[in-house]
Amino acid sequence: MISKLAAGFPNFRVIREAILGAPPLPAGFPLNTLHDADMRQQIRATDHLQTFLCGIRIEAARAQETPLEPLSFSLFRLFETTGERADFERVYFDRRRRLAGLVLTSVVDHTSDYLTTLSDLIWEICNEYTWALPAHLPIGVVQVRENRLPPEQVVDLFAAHTAHMLAETVSLLGPQMPDFLRYRVCVEVERRLFKPIFSDPHHFWWESALMNWASVCGGCTGMAAMILIEDRERLAGMIDRIVRTMECFFDGFGADGGCPEGISYWVYGFGFFVYFAEMLSTFTAGQIDLLQTERVKQIAVFPQVVSLGGGRFINFSDAPERVMIHPGLGSHLSTCLSISIPDLKPPQFDGDHIFRWGHITRDLLWTDRNMFDLPLTEDTYYLHDLMWVIDRRVWSGSTVAFAAKGGHNDEPHNHNDLGHFIIHVGGESLLADLGAGIYTRQYFRELRYEFLHTGSQGHSVPIINGMTQRAGVDHCAVPRHYENRADGVAFVLDLTRAYDDSALEMFVRSFEWSVHAMERTAVLRLTDTFKFSSSSCQIVENFVSLIQPAITENSVVWQGAHGRVVMQFDPADLAAEIQMLETQMHHGEPVNVYRLQMRAKRLIQNPIIAFSFRIDLLP
Repeated sequence: MISKLAAGFPNFRVIREAILGAPPLPAGFPLNTLHDADMRQQIRATDHLQTFLCGIRIEAARAQETPLEPLSFSLFRLFETTGERADFERVYFDRRRRLAGLVLTSVVDHTSDYLTTLSDLIWEICNEYTWALPAHLPIGVVQVRENRLPPEQVVDLFAAHTAHMLAETVSLLGPQMPDFLRYRVCVEVERRLFKPIFSDPHHFWWESALMNWASVCGGCTGMAAMILIEDRERLAGMIDRIVRTMECFFDGFGADGGCPEGISYWVYGFGFFVYFAEMLSTFTAGQIDLLQTERVKQIAVFPQVVSLGGGRFINFSDAPERVMIHPGLGSHLSTCLSISIPDLKPPQFDGDHIFRWGHITRDLLWTDRNMFDLPLTEDTYYLHDLMWVIDRRVWSGSTVAFAAKGGHNDEPHNHNDLGHFIIHVGGESLLADLGAGIYTRQYFRELRYEFLHTGSQGHSVPIINGMTQRAGVDHCAVPRHYENRADGVAFVLDLTRAYDDSALEMFVRSFEWSVHAMERTAVLRLTDTFKFSSSSCQIVENFVSLIQPAITENSVVWQGAHGRVVMQFDPADLAAEIQMLETQMHHGEPVNVYRLQMRAKRLIQNPIIAFSFRIDLLP
């Protein structure tokens, strides 16, 4: 990680001068184009926005016609009593979904038909006990009493999202919003966010975090402040504190521009940095433009690095394989920074399942159809800070790719996965990463690495003497060698420190990936070299897939729709067994995971275990 941005963020003097010298805000800022009748007509007539517009109108009608569910105490306490968070959050996010549909339909269609329903909904959101999710509060009344702030003043991701959404709603609706309701929104945002953040020298933990919380909480708070705070001297100090938080967020990226949290959190964290930066630039008439640095551009190309085509991505960490790069965000970055963001699609109102206002509104206003479906290129990448290697080939529009990772086991949204790898063929990862599991209290606390998704038992790495990898920054990979070859890559990692086995003196994993484009095949040679202090070692090699493999005498075959992987092994040395494990993906979808276990038959002191994988792209 690096401690400072290469180009540097502005200091307080620069921020203060730019804020004090900023011109008056236009009505509706920062979405003021929606106040222009010609622009609204153009939006209503734009082909690629029709699905989005249909979605907001359907949602406005639903909000008008169906009663609001209460955020009851029974729902609120579920996280404390069971660790479950989905039932509360379903009702919580339904309110934000309704609000987005009502506001945008009212503004885009220039109608007052929904104003009563909209006003009552805003009032009800202002009445919520806390805007923070129960999952982000101290657990139990004892911890709540001991906490520095009461629950209603805990600023988490969604308290910040709520404040941002309400602030831009106030700006968009203008005189349509009743004066007392506008007053209530300003009071609640001041009480719940501005006072606990800006009137106390104590900082929230996320203000120095090296991950998405810093940019999202900070960015949403800063955007709300630019709308609601009229005192420019006060605003300058507030924005300075947010910019310092953004500096910490950027410290979480290595010099290679990679995002250790994975592609979905790049969309989230970096996305809200972009929204804040663009709004600050507009506010200051371009005097402060945080986007125009080489550092930002380097981070902005991360989707290109990890893309597999067709909306799929290398998904190490808590990331799904399928991720939507929001077309507004992608279009804006492509235009401003002259980069290519692959696989952008027309926006949909429900493209974000929890309806974050920043994504929804920027998709509406920033999406450029000329940026849709930009082609995926062949390339090889070594992200030396993350220790990720990616080799991607595109044959007749189909992707064949290999990726492997080192790093350490205390990364944001960490999985114990050092030495894990992915083989992707024609739209499917046949050797796969499971991504994120269901977020519960246990998933983020004491039982995290007992889950298949997060523990090394759910990754393609060995179990050594019955032990899985351990969590912590000291449990790390050490890169031994990387070579970018004309036909592929070589990558060698020392993984000894990933395990806590006192008998393990050395474990080195070597990948040799070679591609044969004319035959539409590739070969991965995987070699694990061990050294133990005794000859009684036990090694079980794991290989994880969502496709059931078939075992023959000396091979294992993973057959996909457009490709296959055939692994050769020596049956004299290894015994093969397939385990079917039932689990649930991030949104609760049930799935069967197939874990191939290759058990070493010979207990020798310094074993070398080798596998050869042949990858074929089918016609």
